[in-house]
Amino acid sequence: MDNKTKILIVDDHPAMCRGIAQLIANEPDLTVSGEAADSHEALAALRQDTPDLVMLDISLRDGDLAGLDLISQIHSLAGPIPILIYSMHDEMEYAIRALQTGARGYLMKQAPVRHVIMALRQLLETGVYVSEQVGRQFLQHHVGRNQATEPPDDSRDAMAGLSHRETEVFLLVGKGLPPRKIAAELNISAKTVESHRRNIRKKLHISSASEMMQFAVDWTRRNCS
Repeated sequence: MDNKTKILIVDDHPAMCRGIAQLIANEPDLTVSGEAADSHEALAALRQDTPDLVMLDISLRDGDLAGLDLISQIHSLAGPIPILIYSMHDEMEYAIRALQTGARGYLMKQAPVRHVIMALRQLLETGVYVSEQVGRQFLQHHVGRNQATEPPDDSRDAMAGLSHRETEVFLLVGKGLPPRKIAAELNISAKTVESHRRNIRKKLHISSASEMMQFAVDWTRRNCS
């Protein structure tokens, strides 16, 4: 178990919790370090054993959207542990609030089962995971908040045209990663990263690489920190 990545599951639906635990148990390098049904159980589990990642439902039995409040409590207690929100809510508001509060991933419970492990692995490897739909809407919602780094107005519509991979590249640029590091994180070539960066600039109507980096870093600082 010491060599496995430990995951804490926080979900007040027993069947859902068992199902996720079984999926994780089927992976040779992953293990469930604990299960919790509310905030108190989650914090108690964290005090007993610090996991590598927390998979958290927004709505827990100790209050609507209790999971959002728990995000900051987890970070206060155990540091910047990656948190993947696993939610039945498909409204963009929930995803935005979760990511702004400090979560690093957002996955719908309606997503295909195979996406669960994919989301966990991507979050562990790159530090961020959002579905293609959430990623596009999230970026589109927030683009242009800072006037100093705001692309032209028509870029808001263009945000919906970013592919899933382009969204990933944009978020990693926003974390300050250079092209070679992004390539390593996403397991693609540096040349492919540069191609995605060019496509992002074109779709957002940003003229230079430095301008895109400034915009991406500023956006990430305001919305993901």
